[in-house]
Amino acid sequence: MNAWKQAQAHAIRYDRPAATFFEGALLGNGGLGAVVTTRPDAIVVHFGHNDVWDIRIAENNKERIGDFESLFARLKAIPSHYASLKEDEWYRDYVEMAGENYTFPYPRPMPCGSLLLGFDRREVEVLGHALHVHNGLCEIRLLIGGQPATLRVFVEQGQDVLWAAFDQPAVGDGDARAAWTLTSVFNRIKLIPDPETPGDIPSPQPFLDETSARLSFRQTLPYANGASGGGGDRSRDRAFRLSASVGGANSVRKLGGDWEGAVEAPASGFVVRVQLEQGLDADVPAVAQDAERASRPRMEAAFDQAEASWRDYWDRSGVMLEDAALEQVWYRNLYFYNCSVSASHTCPGLFANWSYGKIGSEWHGDYHMNYNTQQPFWLAFSSNHVEKHLAYVGMVDLILPVSRKWAREYYGLRGAYYPHSAYPVEMTMMPYPVPHWGWEICETPWTVQSLWWHYLYTMDKAFLETRAFVPIRDAVLFMVDYMKRPEASGAAWGDDKYHIFPTVVPELYELTPGFAKNSDCIVDLTLTKFLFRAFKDACAALGRNDAEAGLLTEIEEVLAHFPAYPTAESRRGTVFVSMPGEDPEVVYNVPNGITTIFPGEDHGLHSPGDEYAIAVNSYRNHRNEGGNELVFYAMAGARLGQLDLERFKRQIAYCLLPNGTCTDKLLESGGRYSDTTPFDYMAPMGVWFENFALPAVINECLLQSYNGALRLFPNWPAGKAAAFSTLRAVGGFLVSAETDAEGVRWIEVSSEAGTELRLYNPWGTDVVCFTDAGEQTRGGELIALPTSPGERIRFMKAL
Repeated sequence: MNAWKQAQAHAIRYDRPAATFFEGALLGNGGLGAVVTTRPDAIVVHFGHNDVWDIRIAENNKERIGDFESLFARLKAIPSHYASLKEDEWYRDYVEMAGENYTFPYPRPMPCGSLLLGFDRREVEVLGHALHVHNGLCEIRLLIGGQPATLRVFVEQGQDVLWAAFDQPAVGDGDARAAWTLTSVFNRIKLIPDPETPGDIPSPQPFLDETSARLSFRQTLPYANGASGGGGDRSRDRAFRLSASVGGANSVRKLGGDWEGAVEAPASGFVVRVQLEQGLDADVPAVAQDAERASRPRMEAAFDQAEASWRDYWDRSGVMLEDAALEQVWYRNLYFYNCSVSASHTCPGLFANWSYGKIGSEWHGDYHMNYNTQQPFWLAFSSNHVEKHLAYVGMVDLILPVSRKWAREYYGLRGAYYPHSAYPVEMTMMPYPVPHWGWEICETPWTVQSLWWHYLYTMDKAFLETRAFVPIRDAVLFMVDYMKRPEASGAAWGDDKYHIFPTVVPELYELTPGFAKNSDCIVDLTLTKFLFRAFKDACAALGRNDAEAGLLTEIEEVLAHFPAYPTAESRRGTVFVSMPGEDPEVVYNVPNGITTIFPGEDHGLHSPGDEYAIAVNSYRNHRNEGGNELVFYAMAGARLGQLDLERFKRQIAYCLLPNGTCTDKLLESGGRYSDTTPFDYMAPMGVWFENFALPAVINECLLQSYNGALRLFPNWPAGKAAAFSTLRAVGGFLVSAETDAEGVRWIEVSSEAGTELRLYNPWGTDVVCFTDAGEQTRGGELIALPTSPGERIRFMKAL
């Protein structure tokens, strides 16, 4: 399969000026992000970067936060008949104090300014643009003097540089009027600092070299308030510079103001190179250094390199689907994914590397550890882009010290308690220590879950030993200690279980009087069970059973007395609910009731009939207010073979923005939202990085391996054609297959690690296996074969 060619069919086209941020074309290289907008009088490109943040942080009230045990005692004393803990004056004051740091506007992604290429709209008209996802090229269609022209814009994949140039001369030799118009297509060029640049940090520093046709500005980002310009320690300050070099122009002359210049160049010669430099303040020179002049040969060479990088990206995996809409979702979102995340840059926050003004700053654009930060990386494994997950792994490394400190000093327990919210800046305390969300216990096992997936999908023991084992072990230590606290077990519970108490259901209830809704949340239970099993398997894989014998014994003890998943009786039968005693008609935000299916991976198509029935009932009975379920809920449906793909496509269309991305959009009132809540209120907040995981849902419809056995086309309509190449599966396998109206045609599996291959027989008859050892015939429901590293095995139905 040629995924590069397949991607060419899914360009994002816009047939009019794209004047607003969410109409513009998204470009990027995993660090740099660019939004190409087209006003009727100008082309404006907004820049952002995953590594560029307003890094100031407020860490007030450390001495007033207290510790878990003292707070727990105060909360137990609040009368249980209160409707809300907020009826208690002390608690109201405490919440306000504990949440104070989060009310500051920083840290947040720092927009890096905009490039403006202006023109006389009497002579130049914008017709629209096309963004080609196969190679990252944006083509802007113009009429110049009544003649068609195309401005090509792209971002280099190896460095933070954007290029723009006309594709070719736009007029014929005989059109004197049009030729005159083209002598000055752009009547002004500007580099504009972001309009929401904070006024309490140093002002941007402009630079204009008229003779070399180069302009720039430099922005300092202080580590702390008053650190820069105030004589303090500046060693941790950061900075960035946005520079534009104009080729094909004799000079740039100042028009007025600090940021303006006029470019006089024919369309056949115009080219602009925009570079973003960023890093420690000391490493970004105070005065712009000489740089290579922008030129068309240099641009063409840069484009060839960028296109080659995109070819390599698409070579990793591909799909060919009879359902064109789903194929489009797959390719477009994998394009956005490559633009927004890279192992060599900071892990993206909520809105990735695209920002402008206030866009991208809601909730600080930070890391939310109750699904938002994890969700985009669900895509990395099955799509065979595991290297992208290393950005997340780096984030876990960053937050590990403060997580350990919080476990030790706040809880008095071993290990690490991973935070509800975090920033990619230096932290010495939890950014959001407010109990009503900060006590979500699920976030500790959830934070490290994908570290285990990374190993399962690659069988990379070096990664497991050096990057994954320690954070997973720290999470295990904390969860064992937390569940074995005296308050979480004993006679008061009327059973012999170790409970997860207190806790908070994600996005629901908060802490409640008497902790009536704060024990044994199903998300906590399923992810903790996943964590304990992963640690046991990790110890076995690394030969650490003896070294970890004590902790393994503690795990076995807790698992032997583990609470059951809470259930309730609904009109669809028995269903899982988020906590004991919950009404099965509750409207969720995060799809809590189906988390045992995903991400818990305790239930699915592999489950015994009675458990599978409860899981299906739970999926069908689920009510969700929207915003946090577009990918999440659909993943569970695919794992059960119950996802209605037509309805899934309609919901994607409902959430779709003009730039081709999906926003978080509401579905129903009755939960936290009322009938007067704007159902699109989250759309203007930014580009929702989490929803780029949509192709993971499609992958699960084509191939599942979560329980260690390959299952082909488990949620794909019978008789509808589909093919995929080198999707990654648990066990370190790369899998390709094809199905059509006659059923599965063939399967090919490449073994990277030489583990045993287990395959659910999709034919129900004998199967011919072509291995390195020769041809053999196998039958039965589950086929198991030994493999060697690098071996390729092909399966076909026996004739």
